[in-house]
Amino acid sequence: ERQFTLIGTTDRDHHGALDQVEASCEEIAYLCEGANLYFATKITPEDVVWSYAGVRPLIDDGSGKPEAATRGYSFELDGDGSEGQPPLLSVFGGKITTYRHLAAEAIDLLKPLIPALEGEDWTATQALPGGDFPKQGAPAIKARLARDCSFLADAWIDRIVRSYGTLAQSWLGKAKHLEDLGTHFGHGLTAAEVNYLVEREWARSADDVLWRRSKLGLVFDAGQADALTVYLTKANEAV
Repeated sequence: ERQFTLIGTTDRDHHGALDQVEASCEEIAYLCEGANLYFATKITPEDVVWSYAGVRPLIDDGSGKPEAATRGYSFELDGDGSEGQPPLLSVFGGKITTYRHLAAEAIDLLKPLIPALEGEDWTATQALPGGDFPKQGAPAIKARLARDCSFLADAWIDRIVRSYGTLAQSWLGKAKHLEDLGTHFGHGLTAAEVNYLVEREWARSADDVLWRRSKLGLVFDAGQADALTVYLTKANEAV
């Protein structure tokens, strides 16, 4: 986010509950020590402003070590669509960098059972939502926003383009003043953007918006986060 440095990662077996997952003090200290081997400015766990952790399933390849286990994936297909039994495809393993390949292989397995999936694989050349611009085209989009939405701070424009690309215009609309975007919760986050995240990206809570759809939680204070929670609570009640 231009202001912070993200360091990681560690690989450890997880034996606890899946609704309480966090980086341990030991892991945080380990990562700080690792960073200090390479950078002149030394850091300690006290410098950490936020941490997160996740649990992912890995295929047991007999290595006995989580860091050595394969990041590959495998499929298990149950049901052939006959006698009213819909097919169930289970996916094990995998990681974000292989998602296109995984999805293409999954579709190939299901094509014989679901006619609607017939057709050639087109995902390899398809831009992600909002990414339909040249590789070096982000500055041009920022310049256009700066011209059309001069009320937006440069840092806000930078975040908006990195987050939405060409889709930013879908919620910025023809706004000429900050007030045109509704409530301003802070740091460039407005009701127009929150509404977009609720309607198009399934955000439901303040954490969804501040951490899972952005990293604005790094700069929001408690009062701003509370105001966002109140707004989203009302929005969810209206759905």
